[in-house]
Amino acid sequence: MSERRIRLILPFSLLIAILAVSTASIFIRFAQTDGAPSLVIAALRLTFATLLLAPLALTRHRAELQSLTRKQVTLGIASGLFLAVHFATWISSLEYTSVASSVVFVSTGPLWVALLSPMLLNEKSTRSAIVGLGLAILGGAIIGLSDACVIQDGIQCPELGQVMRGRAVWGNFLALAGAWAVTGYLIIGRKLRAGMSLVAYIFLVYGMAAAALIVIMLAAGKSPFGFEAKTYGWIFLLAAIPQLIGHSTYNWALRYLPAAFVAVTTLGEPIGSAILAFFILSETPSAATILGGILILLGIFLASRNEK
Repeated sequence: MSERRIRLILPFSLLIAILAVSTASIFIRFAQTDGAPSLVIAALRLTFATLLLAPLALTRHRAELQSLTRKQVTLGIASGLFLAVHFATWISSLEYTSVASSVVFVSTGPLWVALLSPMLLNEKSTRSAIVGLGLAILGGAIIGLSDACVIQDGIQCPELGQVMRGRAVWGNFLALAGAWAVTGYLIIGRKLRAGMSLVAYIFLVYGMAAAALIVIMLAAGKSPFGFEAKTYGWIFLLAAIPQLIGHSTYNWALRYLPAAFVAVTTLGEPIGSAILAFFILSETPSAATILGGILILLGIFLASRNEK
């Protein structure tokens, strides 16, 4: 594919990725409502995605997969483990906090990519990155407190000890852990995609993530069997649209764009997810959540704007 053609289709492709990934929270919430545990959803999501990729990967890309170096395989396994942790923590967060709060926290990944770039991607830190980190921390604190406080004859908040034990705060922390994990996933992807085709890379990474999540699921005593057909339908859509279309498009772009820039494009996800949650789940974010989200997104923008 020529460089000119790539430049033309990159913006459109990234827009498609954002729209696809924005549906993930909705599909997950529907599957959870039908009784599927978070770890089951995460494991089946990556398993379905890997199975859908298998015919193409094992026919047209078999020679490439067999010729991978030990370093490539090791990094691919590490990337898959990061992806497994990302989905296990983020999907679990939706059991404890709102879609808007969860997606905003997990979308802080670009901030951490920008902060780690000096060490891992040979990029210099900027003053704007430090300011952005401060704004993101402030926004996170506002969202955490807004989920723990109630408005009744004024604003009433529990004591700090109670706040730290709250369900919403735990959910927000799980979503933040998902952001940290996706940071490792994106940074490794930037390194590997330079020398691997898209299908070979995502088949290795998704397959490793699926295997890790199956082990975690079984260790937690969860079973992937016994659910209604529509529950498996929601999870299949989760694998086909957000995973194979959304995540795979991001991984395709990593070959041509810096990891921090690709990560910045995910900032459209909180907007898309919040809009879908409002219309489909009747879930309205509070004013404090909106304010905190704006601060987090502003912080991410400041931390990442050095990427052209």
